[in-house]
Amino acid sequence: MSKKEKKDTHSHRGRFVLLCVGVFALAFAASAAFKMTYNPNADLSGVAWDETVGTLHADIPYGDGDAQKLDVYVPADSSKDSYGMVVYLHAGGFTTGDKADDAQMLEWLCSRGYVAVGINYTLFSDDHLDANVYTQSVEVRDAVPVAVKAAEDLGYHVDRLAMAGGSAGGCLALLYAYRDADVAPVPVRMVFEGVGPSSFYPEDWTNYGFDQDVEAACAMFSTMSGNEITPDMVGTPAYDNAIRDISALLWVNSDTVPTVMAYGAHDTFQPYLGSVRLDAALTKAGVEHEYIVFEHSGHGLQNDDAQGRAYYEAIIDYLDRYMAE
Repeated sequence: MSKKEKKDTHSHRGRFVLLCVGVFALAFAASAAFKMTYNPNADLSGVAWDETVGTLHADIPYGDGDAQKLDVYVPADSSKDSYGMVVYLHAGGFTTGDKADDAQMLEWLCSRGYVAVGINYTLFSDDHLDANVYTQSVEVRDAVPVAVKAAEDLGYHVDRLAMAGGSAGGCLALLYAYRDADVAPVPVRMVFEGVGPSSFYPEDWTNYGFDQDVEAACAMFSTMSGNEITPDMVGTPAYDNAIRDISALLWVNSDTVPTVMAYGAHDTFQPYLGSVRLDAALTKAGVEHEYIVFEHSGHGLQNDDAQGRAYYEAIIDYLDRYMAE
């Protein structure tokens, strides 16, 4: 294949994936807008943010890329000997979104006494066709030590870490917590996330019809992983090797950190079946976890108030248990 043919193939595949994840991103944006106007858990997650609660230190660079910046929220009380850090990664289908979108969550975490961190990463776009889930996960991995040092420089000694996120951010949070915990600058104690894809088996992605179109699945997962995946690889160890670095599912073992996760049973934008598979893997490995299914909801988790409350209560419980000094 000539260089031009390879470039054309890469561009065609990129446009295909942009279409798929673009729909995914728009769906999440719509659900997020809904949740901004209606929050049944305001008594659990609401906070009146001002200098008596904490301070935001914005746009700290962790690399040379335009997107490679992070925000650090530090609590007003700086008298403790040590602090837990919670990194919350933004949603957006790997193609859109910003750390500022999660200001409310980050402020809430900071109000509970944690150093809270939001991280931007290079988004997949026509200008960044080489960006993918794997490269984004590497950027997160590179950013965490910078965040810990920034907190230290501000007078907050961080000695424990929790990862978190929603949708695309949930996927990246799981990857760091499951795949990269051994290179973290401080121990990773837990992870919580909502609707983050963890499985990249075509049969789980019925929402895109990939169970019936393996070629399309391979095109999308090739771009998301940065590896060349062909239909003949599906069902073989070579396939697992190709998706391993973007699939948190494949990193589950008995040492996996405690996990809180929430998924909508009617999600049409990321595979609910993948969450069933992840729950089974965590159970088999004996990992402490909470799997909260929103039986009447899709990607936005907006139709099940009781489950929404249960998710926040589980987050608080796990933070209290696993992020204590």
